[in-house]
Amino acid sequence: MKDIVLRAFEESIRVKERFVKKNMDEVLTAAQRLAICFASDHKLLIFGNGGSAADAQHIAAEFVNRFAVERKPLPGLALSTDTSILTSISNDYSFDEVFSKQIRAFGRKDDVALGISTSGNSKNVIVAVETARAMGLYTIGLTGCGGGKLAVHCDLNLIVDSRDTPRIQETHITAGHILCELVDRILFPEAFED
Repeated sequence: MKDIVLRAFEESIRVKERFVKKNMDEVLTAAQRLAICFASDHKLLIFGNGGSAADAQHIAAEFVNRFAVERKPLPGLALSTDTSILTSISNDYSFDEVFSKQIRAFGRKDDVALGISTSGNSKNVIVAVETARAMGLYTIGLTGCGGGKLAVHCDLNLIVDSRDTPRIQETHITAGHILCELVDRILFPEAFED
């Protein structure tokens, strides 16, 4: 059993090391775009399915409440939280539209849309990103498995070089935390001064 534990931690570390080597510039660009978004009174719309929906909620909570320092709330909204919206759209239209209809309702030009999909092939995430781009939102994809079909639809892609869903998700939440810290440091440098 100990070898299973060690193997999981070692692989998680390897995947994260590969991610940062391949995506350093993209992570910094994403943080700058998010800081510009928030500084200009725009919002972040985050969405995904399953574990990615949980990650969307987690990242939104870090922006709205606080991450590591005291600062004003930042408008991050997870589109996976309202069960009445999700079920009514799925029932009346299609599950493929659960995020795109919300993008049309809540999104505005110069907001940021962050679509999370471990495979990069979640149809409802792809449709939402296409909708967001057509409306003038800046789009970021957070994926694994080479980026999948989502990668070609995003302005910026953060791709985890793995096909193992748990390792991808572990890297996604680490990337989300790093984005939160970078945005805080860009927008609220005084909070980090001793």
